[in-house]
Amino acid sequence: MSPSRTVQDYIRTIPDFPHEGIMFRDVTTLFLDPRGLRLAIDQLLAPYVGQQIDKIAGLEARGFILGGAVAHQLSRGFIPIRKKGKLPGATIEQSYTLEYAEATVEIHDDCLQPGEKVLLVDDLLATGGTAEAGIKLIEQLGAEVIGCAFVVDLPDLGGRKKLEAMGQDVHTLTAFEGD
Repeated sequence: MSPSRTVQDYIRTIPDFPHEGIMFRDVTTLFLDPRGLRLAIDQLLAPYVGQQIDKIAGLEARGFILGGAVAHQLSRGFIPIRKKGKLPGATIEQSYTLEYAEATVEIHDDCLQPGEKVLLVDDLLATGGTAEAGIKLIEQLGAEVIGCAFVVDLPDLGGRKKLEAMGQDVHTLTAFEGD
């Protein structure tokens, strides 16, 4: 009998993508395998079962896949946190700094009510900039982020520390050292 696979076993590493020296952690191989995907979804939501959660928010784009599945499992609504200009209704926006540029994400201005509890989901936590922007958007609407769940943590890039310094509970399934 073969040993049980972990979430990390389903993730492939692609060297030098998108730039030389980067070790890209590709979760699409996790998504391809039904056992791997089920394992990841079950482990992402496990710490939050029994907690009050009103909505699941997912960061573009792989957070849509994971967040949508978590929302389905918990029978909750899903909020897409999108790149600027992609949502059709009235939005609020939050800019954040990338390695060499700035980016902006948005949510619909009517997707949350004050006091609602939100779980933020994405595939990877690196510097934490996108997650921080998502948290700020949720909080602007008067809702509360009760946790941030990621498949992969890149601890050397400091995202976990950034989110924890904001008072956030951070749950990750696996970690890879380096970039």
